Amino acid sequence: MLKAALIGIGAMGSGHLDNYLRMKKENNPDINLVAVCDIDESKFKNNQKIQGNLDGVGGGGNVDFSGIHCYTDIDDMLEKEQLDMVSIALPTYLHCEYTVKCLDKGINTFCEKPMALNHEQCQQMIDAAKRGNKKLMIGHCLRFWGQYEVTKEIITSGKFGKPIAGYFFRGGDTPVWSYNNWLLKRECGGGALLDQHVHDVDTVNYFFGMPKAVSALGSILYKGSGYDAVTAQYIYDDPITVNAQDDWSLAYGGFTMTFRVNFENGSVIMPENGGFICAARGDKDNPKTPNGKPYTPEYDKENAYYKEIKYFADCIIHNKPVLINPPEDSMNTIRIVRAEIESADKNGAIVEVK
Repeated sequence: MLKAALIGIGAMGSGHLDNYLRMKKENNPDINLVAVCDIDESKFKNNQKIQGNLDGVGGGGNVDFSGIHCYTDIDDMLEKEQLDMVSIALPTYLHCEYTVKCLDKGINTFCEKPMALNHEQCQQMIDAAKRGNKKLMIGHCLRFWGQYEVTKEIITSGKFGKPIAGYFFRGGDTPVWSYNNWLLKRECGGGALLDQHVHDVDTVNYFFGMPKAVSALGSILYKGSGYDAVTAQYIYDDPITVNAQDDWSLAYGGFTMTFRVNFENGSVIMPENGGFICAARGDKDNPKTPNGKPYTPEYDKENAYYKEIKYFADCIIHNKPVLINPPEDSMNTIRIVRAEIESADKNGAIVEVK
């Protein structure tokens, strides 16, 4: 059984905590959460959790920390515990430092998205994993989300032919629950573009591969924040139109996400209200040919955050490479994001992805 620890019990960390406790309740023989660490000791005393803005992340209610070692100092925990894996759910600007520290302690490390603030920090994390021959994975949960899994399979199999267009959106209210408001400080969290929009950037990377260039426009609502709204166009050598948008400045609260991919011979849509729709195209050379009836294919409805932790543990237990979301992919996603930031800083100029 893997001895696991969780570092950070903010909105995302509370979600991880829920899933670790679920595994314990289900008597999962693979993972045992033995330690948690958070700078705010009141979370252990009051059994409080932080509610995020997305289902499956955080949540109200209480948690029983009995049987789990609670720390407020990461170094103290790493010194006293014999750990096989750790989940890091710290603010973005701390990802590189503490991922490298855990890997250098010989601990397989799962780090929440985004991987880091820039690709140089990402490379340091990858180098540390290779140096200690340990596994590293970043929490890009959409690669484990049922509708996205099926869409990836449709792309890979060629079931609907080549993709010709993709559109992705996520957005909602402003995250105001972060510790010391780090999410709204450009140098700490990078704004909506780096923290939230990065989900769809990674999906673009996963579905269609690395673009050669990007063009992005962004708006800043909160002084000192990174971009709070963004629209980005991804430029490929292939004739495909791909756009992703993000906006966390909604005044009345809530969260929504949607995507669609159109192919030569069909379409895939995840509506804003959930669900999943596929449809085959008629004769693409004759637009008057009737299309097939929309249908909902089978897809896995299991919690993606739960699935990604179980997947990472399985890679450790069976010494398998991390194939669904290798850290090199996550670093490439950060390279795309940094190109978008540069483009937005230049009012939409086309910027090569380096």
